[in-house]
Amino acid sequence: MKPFALALFLAVAVSARAAVTLPAIFSDHLVLLSGKPVPVWGTAAANEEVTVAIGDQKKTTKADADGKWSVKLDALTASATPQTLTIGDKTIQDVLVGEVWLGSGQSNMAMTVQSAKDLEGSQKAANTPQIRMFVEGSSASDTPQTQGKGQWYVCSPETVGRFSATLYFFGRTLHESLKVPVGLINSSVGGTPIESWIDRDAQVATPELKTYTEGLVAGQANFEPEKAMALYKKQVAKWAEDVKKARAAGKDIPRKPKDPVQNRAHKGGVGGLFNGKIVPLIPYAIRGAIWYQGEANSQDSKVGLYQRQLTLLASDWRKRWGDEFAFGWVQLPNFVRSGEGWPLMREQMMNALQTIPNGGMATTIDIGEAKDIHPKNKQDVGWRLAQWALGTVYHKEVEAICGPLIDTVTTKGAEMVLTFKHAKGLHAKGALTGFEVAGSDEKWQPADAKIEGETVIVSAKSVPEPKRVRYAWKDFPTAPLFNSAGMPASAFRR
Repeated sequence: MKPFALALFLAVAVSARAAVTLPAIFSDHLVLLSGKPVPVWGTAAANEEVTVAIGDQKKTTKADADGKWSVKLDALTASATPQTLTIGDKTIQDVLVGEVWLGSGQSNMAMTVQSAKDLEGSQKAANTPQIRMFVEGSSASDTPQTQGKGQWYVCSPETVGRFSATLYFFGRTLHESLKVPVGLINSSVGGTPIESWIDRDAQVATPELKTYTEGLVAGQANFEPEKAMALYKKQVAKWAEDVKKARAAGKDIPRKPKDPVQNRAHKGGVGGLFNGKIVPLIPYAIRGAIWYQGEANSQDSKVGLYQRQLTLLASDWRKRWGDEFAFGWVQLPNFVRSGEGWPLMREQMMNALQTIPNGGMATTIDIGEAKDIHPKNKQDVGWRLAQWALGTVYHKEVEAICGPLIDTVTTKGAEMVLTFKHAKGLHAKGALTGFEVAGSDEKWQPADAKIEGETVIVSAKSVPEPKRVRYAWKDFPTAPLFNSAGMPASAFRR
């Protein structure tokens, strides 16, 4: 065939393939989930035929009258051999098949490897091209979006610094254990509350959240940018004067007020980040999701809603994905903050273990930093989450899937006998402090504690008839109780 004729033939062949628009996540270097049907979707011309092919598998469908189409590939086998995925007229290169997890939340999920501890060590160990991360770069939206932004990055010493640290160390541990490719999806935004990440209608339809959510929605509707900015300018002027005074007195510089318009757009309002940063990913096949958030909801006034909010987030995401995937989260670490919101939030997170099926929690009460809300030890955070996933999702033998969790409390005279789940090798690092008891007067007093096997015996001479017990009930507590896996016990009160 002559060159011109060959070029014409190829042009005709390509034009015969459907011209499709794909979600951003379907791009070079992607990782597809193994062992489950894999949805592929997008848009094309109305009623146009679309073919999706990978390996020896081919699926054909037809776009509807609005141009929307979707197919499900049959379950794929994990493979580190790069493959090509063809979708209509698009060809996606360097496709691996393995495990896929979504990571979401606020700044501690967004925090990168280059901001975590031991960047040099992380870079030396990062020549792992079978680990890839997709960073969802879209913004909040008032309405659900079908097209996001972002791309896949192949892990290397040059790229790993930009990976979400928690998500990367989680994925690295999975890869080391499972020996298969791991795809990680990072969709997170610093400083954002949980209500931004849940569909607004789902929150209003939940009785426990209805009043609170409607109040937030009304506040959004009544927001007046001009008035807000006028007040902001006055606050900035006062802040500038306060800075001068602080410098003259050798004191810490006060924090600059936030631009209210930018801050509102950043946080997205009720459901805004769900619309902009989660909806475009649905229903990409994932094995599970991990969540690292709670700091923005830790005010005493609203922390009591968090267990219900977290439970709704997990159930609503699962419903929209059409899959009861695994869901894990990070309990807040130790950090100095006034008020009782921090320990209350830890309690809400622990209690969610009772209301989120197939869920798990990493306790981090030992690896926080007193004055830094962004602790740098994300290695242990990711590793602990991975122990839960390996032990429950992948049925691997691990020493423990989490730290000790309070189980039963029995009162025997002046003593309270506490039993724990996940308490193999229960021990104290240093003196066994952090326990308090209270009688009928509800006044908490420091208590003595001793370990007997997988139980802890607690008593206080000043409380001869104890009624209640609590442990590590402070924002930055003494928390010396661990199991043999090196995981700390969760704070609790009973």
